[in-house]
Amino acid sequence: MITLSDRINSMEESATIGMAKKSRELKAQGKDIISLSLGEPDFFTPQFIKDAAVEALNNNFTMYTPVSGYDDLRESISLKFKRDNGLDYTKDQIVVSTGAKQSIANVVLSIINPGDEVIIPAPYWVSYLEIVKVAEGKSVVVNAGIESDFKITPEQLEKAITPKSRMMIFSTPCNPTGTVYSKNELHALAQVIKKYPQLVVISDEIYEHINFIGKHESLAQFSEVYNQVVTINGVSKAWAMTGWRLGYIGAPKEIAVACDKMQGQFTSATSSITQKATIAAMHAQTTVLKDMIEAFHRRRDLVLSKLNEISGVKTNVPGGAFYVFPDVSTFFGKSYNQYTIKDSNDLCMYLLDEGLVAFVSGEAFGAPECLRISYAASEETLTEAMRRMKNALDKLL
Repeated sequence: MITLSDRINSMEESATIGMAKKSRELKAQGKDIISLSLGEPDFFTPQFIKDAAVEALNNNFTMYTPVSGYDDLRESISLKFKRDNGLDYTKDQIVVSTGAKQSIANVVLSIINPGDEVIIPAPYWVSYLEIVKVAEGKSVVVNAGIESDFKITPEQLEKAITPKSRMMIFSTPCNPTGTVYSKNELHALAQVIKKYPQLVVISDEIYEHINFIGKHESLAQFSEVYNQVVTINGVSKAWAMTGWRLGYIGAPKEIAVACDKMQGQFTSATSSITQKATIAAMHAQTTVLKDMIEAFHRRRDLVLSKLNEISGVKTNVPGGAFYVFPDVSTFFGKSYNQYTIKDSNDLCMYLLDEGLVAFVSGEAFGAPECLRISYAASEETLTEAMRRMKNALDKLL
């Protein structure tokens, strides 16, 4: 009999991937499911990026590359950091990986020892806790509710720090809430962070360009914490390159060297063709994203307007990304036919079975009172999904 490791047995399946899998199974059975569970843009990769990939193939860039990525790619990322974020990272401070998820895992595995504490504001992206678990660290969750726009305060952060604290992981714009921290809010957090030089902060900025409230702000811009911050980014979201698999970090050099070492024993470098295509994305002016961002903005407003027509649903106004994260706790304890809703997991399954629409339970993100709605779909699809959701919720008594 094969015995699996405690490591894999203790790991949770990604809730977003799990719900997408369930939706596909029901579709295969002939059910008309609308899935708003995955965080994937419904746009195609821009043609100029695809052209760069074809050119790379024709020029035979098909061999192994340096573990951290081609020099010209890392130099282009360095220029992007300076142009878009005002951050000075040399190419030696940049490591390119097979997606931002691997970038985060590299950093965590390079720093966290068994028993080290990692502060994670909730709601959080589903993989943060599981990556910390693999490193045998201890996640310290700091809760922020919808009343505070899902943002933690400097006081909450300071209270969570102990002598065992080694890391904090957060995202802005945030998955799952769409929350965007302002420059002043980040500066206030930085004033706490600088007092604890042992604390490394992973700032996940993968949704940087999908921002409806103004200029994106990076935590590493504050010189007093620059050497404590690892900036995570990638091309999946804004550049609609989810299948290309490329993320990257800007980090203090010693962390970048450690991540290169870690990655060298797991995957080595990401695809050579993806790297060459990404150079085109890094050099492009972000104005080419204008139509996509405006489309997401309209969709956000559409979903919010429909949710606000449903009695019992509580919303805030997300500043970025492509998610709405409503509080649906008023439906807990209600019933319809054989269904009794105890929590957001039950509610999501009820909406899937009764409404034929798939969302992700907020429990997976550390906010069991909520559920995540991805609006990376057409306005027509979103309108129908919200109609189904309202009809199903109206049946609960």
